[in-house]
Amino acid sequence: MKVSLEVFRIALRTLSQHKLRSALTMLGVTIGVGSVIAMVGIGQGAGAMVKAQIEGLGSNMLMVFSGSTTAGGARHGTGTAFTLTVEDARAVARECPAVAMTSYAKRETNQVVYGNQNWNTLIVGVTPEYQIVRSWSVARGTFFTHRDMERADAVCVLGDKVAQSLFGWGEDPVGKTVIIKKVPFRVIGVMAPRGAIAGGGQDQDDQVFIPFTTAEWKIIGSVLPGYVGVIFASAVSQEAMPEAEQQIKELLRQRHHIPKEGADDFITMSLKDISEMREATGRVLTYLLGSIASVSLIVGGIGIMNIMLVSVSERTREVGIRMAIGAKRNDILVQFLIESVVLSCIGGLIGLALGIGGSQLLSLLGNWPVLISPLMILIAFLFAVLVGVIFGIYPANRASKLNPIEALRYE
Repeated sequence: MKVSLEVFRIALRTLSQHKLRSALTMLGVTIGVGSVIAMVGIGQGAGAMVKAQIEGLGSNMLMVFSGSTTAGGARHGTGTAFTLTVEDARAVARECPAVAMTSYAKRETNQVVYGNQNWNTLIVGVTPEYQIVRSWSVARGTFFTHRDMERADAVCVLGDKVAQSLFGWGEDPVGKTVIIKKVPFRVIGVMAPRGAIAGGGQDQDDQVFIPFTTAEWKIIGSVLPGYVGVIFASAVSQEAMPEAEQQIKELLRQRHHIPKEGADDFITMSLKDISEMREATGRVLTYLLGSIASVSLIVGGIGIMNIMLVSVSERTREVGIRMAIGAKRNDILVQFLIESVVLSCIGGLIGLALGIGGSQLLSLLGNWPVLISPLMILIAFLFAVLVGVIFGIYPANRASKLNPIEALRYE
């Protein structure tokens, strides 16, 4: 232990004799470690944000979308045909044991007017169960009821963004009247903010919810009455989601008289499917950012090797003297290797501090989530130590193989 401590003291003393050179050498490792911490933190933070947004779509929720049409040999996108009905949604709730509750929706983009303010948004006709299936609370006021549905009342619940756009921060929208397609609607509630769907999708707060019957009879129109664009189904538990999805598929194929070999005229999507897709994308992003940042560490390692080779040349006579008074080749190798590792470790520690600090600053200024785990910090530091060892071995080995006599004659 005494020998080890002495070796470290000699290494620190040697490095302190060339402060500027040592600082510039450590800079590459510092930038590398800081970049790895920041980039991987950003990637993991983005993954956590996406996961939270996906979970915010609704607890144990599955979505069933209307299918597509084929015209002139070309197959059009999802939702280009109305293949789902209100009765389909009710049958799913009634005949699928793994499904707890269903809702359904019809949508149309239209303008909402309040006083001299107007806002173009998505008008969504839904059932009262929608709020429960989506696990979405009302921040102010209430959601509409089955009585509102039965009477096709002109009531609406605003998304948070719509409420801000029309009323600002100082005015309470509840109880006010807005105009949708020349029809006056009484605002009975404002939904809690949810944000945009992960991956650049629809802003969930930029919607206005009205009773499905009201949407069908007064706003969207009665073309193809009873048909819906999407069915929302809540499974009895997360574990039951695969079973619920299978039951829904079998029931809808049976109701739509689809032959055994025929393709579905609907598309089912679960939170698990969305989550797995987003998580895979997040992992790729994290690995990509981490790989790019790791290049800086390799560059820093090359800088350490270069400086240590210069140090070996400058201290050739010193090595010869130490060998002449009894130092073994292993002692010389360890001495130079320790100097390389010390350079890398100090640079790594500074890089950790800068990476963590920079990540937190980015999170505050850019409102971007950054997730830094202790394991990631440990891995980044160990990688910095490994860089010092790998790129320090060659110079240390070269110093240990110097001929003592030739080293003493070196000028």
